[in-house]
Amino acid sequence: MSRTTHDPRLNRRHLLGLAAGFAAAGTGGGAVAQTADADLEALIKAAKAEGQLTYYVGLTENVAKRMNEAFEKRYGIRTSSARMDAAVLQQRYAAEAEAGNIAADALIMAGGADEFAEAGIAKGWLTSLNDAGLPAIKSGQFPARFNRGRSAIIQISPWLMAYNTEKVKKEDLPKDYPDLLNPKWKGQILVNDPGLSNAYLDIWTLLADNYGRDFLEKLRGQIRQVASGAQAIQAVGAGEGVFNFPTVQAQSDGVKARGAPLETLTMELTTGVQSQTMLTAPGKAKHPNAGKLFVNWLLSPEGNTVVNDDPGGFTVYDTSKLPKRYESPKPGVGARREEIRKLLGFG
Repeated sequence: MSRTTHDPRLNRRHLLGLAAGFAAAGTGGGAVAQTADADLEALIKAAKAEGQLTYYVGLTENVAKRMNEAFEKRYGIRTSSARMDAAVLQQRYAAEAEAGNIAADALIMAGGADEFAEAGIAKGWLTSLNDAGLPAIKSGQFPARFNRGRSAIIQISPWLMAYNTEKVKKEDLPKDYPDLLNPKWKGQILVNDPGLSNAYLDIWTLLADNYGRDFLEKLRGQIRQVASGAQAIQAVGAGEGVFNFPTVQAQSDGVKARGAPLETLTMELTTGVQSQTMLTAPGKAKHPNAGKLFVNWLLSPEGNTVVNDDPGGFTVYDTSKLPKRYESPKPGVGARREEIRKLLGFG
């Protein structure tokens, strides 16, 4: 994946000029681009007048730091973020909203994002991105398949399987999920509680639906339970297990960078962590225009490249290298939390 260079030639007009190719053919394209350009110029002016942006994010600290620096450099708006897991983020935002004092102008989260966005809009805390007048959406620049209306997907991190290269030979690696039922892997597959996040439930419900509930029941006898994904990947890196599933590339690479003998395996059928961005309603946000500009930037080719400038992250502008049978998470998996936990022995 190419790195972000912040080429000065990649200016606002260049980016918005792409809109014609996405939104219109023939004589209408130029008018669309000009309108989008004017909308963005007006939004930049209003956001700069506010001078500050605050957002909550579920992505790792290094990604948030990279986004803060790039957005601040591009627009000169002081940017701050607070990183927290999805459940904590939702609880904090909801508590602030109920108290009438929302600190975050925008949100980035995975795991239950669709349900939270729907509920937040119904309560007047959030505004639908389709109703926010964002130039990247109005122009057709942002890929429609990743626009959920209420929110938008800005990062795709497929779920992978990490393994200890000193504990398993390449020829013995599983080629499909049922291979994990081999007796030699009993107690060597480290799994954290799937109920910790809807993002975990996404992959387990996908497997239950494709391989049957009995597959998860059989797998229960093979796995070793751990408290968290971070603990699982660290334990496998230390040789205390052979496999950690599910994990994402960034988490595995973080442990590997410290010298652990880790590699990752991608199954053809998988889903992933799809981080979505949302926008606080104008009447509730402290910096509504800065929030709009930030979300619009995340939806642009430039901003989306910054978000995904890590191994294992896929920009929504190029998904050609996603696993062959990648499926987007389905809404409503939270309702199956106890079912999946029980099947895997966590209930």
